[in-house]
Amino acid sequence: MSATSGLIDIHHHAIPPAYAAALRGRVAIPGVDYPSWSPEESLAVMDRHGIEAAVLSITAPGVTFLEGPDARRMAREVNEYFAGLIRAHPTRFGGFAVLPLPDVAAAEEELAYALDVLELDGVGLLTSYGNRYLGDPAFESLLAGITERGVAVHVHPMTPPARDLETFDLPPSLYEFTFETTRTVMSLLFNGVLDRLPRLRLITSHAGGTLPFLAQRLTYGPTIGAHLKDRAPADLIGSLGRLHYDIAMSATEFALPALTRLAGTDHILFGSDFPFMPAAHTTENTEGFRAHAGWSEEERAAIGRTNALRLLPALAQRLAAA
Repeated sequence: MSATSGLIDIHHHAIPPAYAAALRGRVAIPGVDYPSWSPEESLAVMDRHGIEAAVLSITAPGVTFLEGPDARRMAREVNEYFAGLIRAHPTRFGGFAVLPLPDVAAAEEELAYALDVLELDGVGLLTSYGNRYLGDPAFESLLAGITERGVAVHVHPMTPPARDLETFDLPPSLYEFTFETTRTVMSLLFNGVLDRLPRLRLITSHAGGTLPFLAQRLTYGPTIGAHLKDRAPADLIGSLGRLHYDIAMSATEFALPALTRLAGTDHILFGSDFPFMPAAHTTENTEGFRAHAGWSEEERAAIGRTNALRLLPALAQRLAAA
């Protein structure tokens, strides 16, 4: 298998029928044209671009537009839908479980069901729930449980929670999503979560948002404010280097050199962002991945496939058994 075939798409969204029906009439992501989707559409795009398997996830707003039992039921229905797709196409699809946060107790219950019963490949989280980012103490027990299980967590940006945030009448996914990823990682860093959970297998979207560009600047926290001395991570750059980064919407000459310098090629993963980015962008992103001159073919193969399979052993096992 060549370095540019057999790709594993770690950032690939699904819109299950029940989920689409529940969203109908609601604004999912402000200013974003909500796409249509079917498994057949995903498979066709995958086949055209040398993508062997795609790990499905739910994008913003997850199940946060529902409350209480309705949110729990929708998370369960989505996760069971993912499991059914994996049974039908075991070598083509994986799934990141959606959890009914911010209800941590319900999320922990659904986590156990999704991993132990449905045997999904990992967990999908959003950057924030309500006004709380992932570094909030309310979420640490959940993250600790995920870490103990050793499963991968794909983190997708959410529409910023601040209602008074000026977005210039532009879709938040155009640029705010990158800042949301940065905000949630900052909360994890400066609340000490990444130091306490160094084995947390966190995948950030879109090349880590602005993290590669800001990495050195972020180390200046205690210099700017002495009150941050006790909160600063033990090794901020090292912590960022332990994270994993998908290259959805980011396989460009601008993003890839900085990301590679920060993360190394063993922590970068291929992603398409289909169908919220159309098939034409999958072509663009795949071509950018294949053409980047800063990687050897061995490194390109790792980014396109083997890094993901190392993080997702259940998917790796299904592919090996085929």
